[in-house]
Amino acid sequence: MQNSLESLVNVLESYRGRDKVIRTMCYGSQLIGGILSEKLGLSSAVLGKRLLLFSAQLSHCRTVLRLFDDLSMLAYSQSYGLGAGEEDCPLRWMSVLNNAADQLYYPCEHIAWAADAQIISAKSDKWWLLSGILWGLSLIFGILRSMRVILLLRKKLKKLRQDDSSGSRSQLRRQVRGEVLSILSSMADLSNAVHWMPPGFLWAGQFPDWLVGLMGTISSVIGLIQMGASQATSA
Repeated sequence: MQNSLESLVNVLESYRGRDKVIRTMCYGSQLIGGILSEKLGLSSAVLGKRLLLFSAQLSHCRTVLRLFDDLSMLAYSQSYGLGAGEEDCPLRWMSVLNNAADQLYYPCEHIAWAADAQIISAKSDKWWLLSGILWGLSLIFGILRSMRVILLLRKKLKKLRQDDSSGSRSQLRRQVRGEVLSILSSMADLSNAVHWMPPGFLWAGQFPDWLVGLMGTISSVIGLIQMGASQATSA
């Protein structure tokens, strides 16, 4: 019990860890709230609406916190640059495009938020749309990048089969599982990104609240699992 509490505290004390917990609670509340709000019972419907309101507040909280993410993203983009240290050319350019989409996403979202908050005089709709498109592009590039990484890792695994290096094989397999989880997470987020596009685009606007919450919860839980795995590896 004590170890679990300490682990949770350690997660909440880091910005990224806290964001992942808030994200999980946000989508989890939307999932449960969406299910309850569709029930016939009055008490269930009221509780469902309250959970949806709670989810909306957590989402707004994350939007405000992302006002401070530009510099960290810029530092990462600069450190990666054009991926000169990357041996595989397709992997390099997918990573560069992914970083560019992420970098442009933040100012677009900031402008949309500031317009909604009436801090600036602008229409927020086009900026929310642009930020949604950039998020979707980032997810697509991320999925393609993970698929490429899996392909390269499998080639390495085939070469290692001739050598009896079990430790190296197990490490490569862990990396493959990590990339598969990343693909599943990004695909769940991408389904929501399409849902938030203008009506008429694929399944835009057709997801009920509980389905948006389900997709987001799947992605968030995978993120928590990956964070826990990386902490265990570094420890």
